[in-house]
Amino acid sequence: MDLSVTLRILAAVSMAVMPLASGNFVFDVTHKFAGKDKQLSELKSHDSFRHARMLRNLDLPLGGDSRSDSIGLYFTKIKLGSPPKDYHVQVDTGSDILWVNCAPCPKCPVKTDLNITLSLYDSKASSTSKIVGCEDDFCSFTSQSEDTCEPNKKSCTYHVVYEDGSKSDGDFIKDNITLDQVTGNLRTAPLAQEVVFGCGSNQSGQLDHTDSAVDGIMGFGQHNTSIISQLAAARNMKRIFSHCLDNVNGGGIFAVGEVESPLVETTPLVPNKAHYNVILKGIDVGGEPVDLPPSIASFGGNGATIIDCGTTLAYLPENLYKSLLEKITARQPVKLHTVQETFACFSFTLNTDKAFPVVNLHFEDKLKLTVYPHDYLFSLRKDLYCFGWQTGEMTNQDGSDVILLGDLVLSNKLVVYDLENQVIGWAEHNCEYLEPEN
Repeated sequence: MDLSVTLRILAAVSMAVMPLASGNFVFDVTHKFAGKDKQLSELKSHDSFRHARMLRNLDLPLGGDSRSDSIGLYFTKIKLGSPPKDYHVQVDTGSDILWVNCAPCPKCPVKTDLNITLSLYDSKASSTSKIVGCEDDFCSFTSQSEDTCEPNKKSCTYHVVYEDGSKSDGDFIKDNITLDQVTGNLRTAPLAQEVVFGCGSNQSGQLDHTDSAVDGIMGFGQHNTSIISQLAAARNMKRIFSHCLDNVNGGGIFAVGEVESPLVETTPLVPNKAHYNVILKGIDVGGEPVDLPPSIASFGGNGATIIDCGTTLAYLPENLYKSLLEKITARQPVKLHTVQETFACFSFTLNTDKAFPVVNLHFEDKLKLTVYPHDYLFSLRKDLYCFGWQTGEMTNQDGSDVILLGDLVLSNKLVVYDLENQVIGWAEHNCEYLEPEN
């Protein structure tokens, strides 16, 4: 289906609604399903593919391997090199490096269904491109394996292997990334900043498929190699970033740096985790508590709840999923039937926001996340709705349950990741923007 209907966000408009401190960097992002009718099979397929990449690293400490772990749900356009050239990359909070496809690359995708033009980065065509040597601090940060620097080769290499068998190989390159920087008075100006990124010359598996191919992945993980850490270190900024995502129109904004307003309440991040893990303390449906599984109820499952904007839906242990749906349908009785083997759906003709209860998730330090009926219900067609809550059947390596909270619960909220203070927080926010006339 055509993905040409995408939401274009202008930084000045975004800042009018989400005030950013001067010096911040902003990224316009587009949802990869923007402009499409919601196809449940595509949503589930996306998540299954992503989770296969994520789960192997759930228990790794920070800096364990510096690999990109997941396929992204949102993508953005960045500029690399001198003169600057456009590249479309997935924006991913679950990975720790920026990498793009580089020339020559016989197995890199040459077309995509996302209505964008794919490009190969060419270090020879950039006057500011530099090789990252084995002696470079960045090379030691990656801590991938002893073959990061091969014998008789001066450049620092990377080798990404995903759980689904996909691979990306190449060298690390140092070059300019040109970003929009907030200058004040609701304006931005381009600023070039030198960063290190992977130059991928060999892709295989799902990475060369054309259905959702982009030029690379930009990691917003917690490790020193991530784009947020590099920008913060180079510009003497705090390691803070935020996003405001609109899952209706399919756009949003990522911002690097402090957000001046609105103020957000926070919950601690669980230390030494590869992803953004938090401690879930409780769930209620319209004020009525839902019993948590023992593995989650015991100290919040030791932080087995993951915040991941690259996942479309929200995944719960099976017994929690059943209890949650029972509580919701007890408040508003409906006749459920299964669609595409996993989605609980029903016919309904009234206003769902008025008829169905809100779901509140409670985290450590009394932070609450409210999920409204229009968030957790999908309208497939007129009078037919499906629940976005899913049974995940995902576990940590020790067998304990995992809760994965994706775009379903994070959209239309300002979400702030404060890596300086190791907390994450959010506030209700209107993330819908319209493009002004030229």
